[in-house]
Amino acid sequence: MAATTLRQLIDAAGAGDAAAWEAIVDRFGGLVWATTRAHRLSPADASDVTQTTWLRLVEHLDRIQDPERLGAWLATTARHESLRLIRLRGRELPTDEADSFDMPADEPVDRALLTRERDDALARALRTIGERCQALLRLLAMPDPPSYEEIGAALGMPIGAIGPTRARCLDKLRRSPALAGLK
Repeated sequence: MAATTLRQLIDAAGAGDAAAWEAIVDRFGGLVWATTRAHRLSPADASDVTQTTWLRLVEHLDRIQDPERLGAWLATTARHESLRLIRLRGRELPTDEADSFDMPADEPVDRALLTRERDDALARALRTIGERCQALLRLLAMPDPPSYEEIGAALGMPIGAIGPTRARCLDKLRRSPALAGLK
């Protein structure tokens, strides 16, 4: 095909002419397919890359300056898409364990997200109360909390003040704007 004919096909395909698009695919389809298969992709992956290459042409059809270089552009695009797919596949770890991605049936799918959001909100709320309250609440929330005597010694606080101070700190924490959306 002459360059002018290819320019006319590109312009017509850009305007939505299906016959012009088919002519371009017929002309360069073998080149795109051969480029993808040269990267030793499976037939299914080569088909995906070929489809993506044609999609990229649709996205950039109005930017093709030199119709004579369309074949080179398609081959380069197919090569880039093939290499991108190879990189992505290199990050995957196939497994024969079909149940390794199953969620436990008794746990809601969004539990981890909700837990993280709650923990982030609590951390923001803790930053809004005083350091003394933060220290007291952290000590009391430990898996094995120290005794009131140990807390009093660590914070320089009378044992009888720990309970009331705890109540005031929790009240400040509950009123924190960071916890407003959580219930």
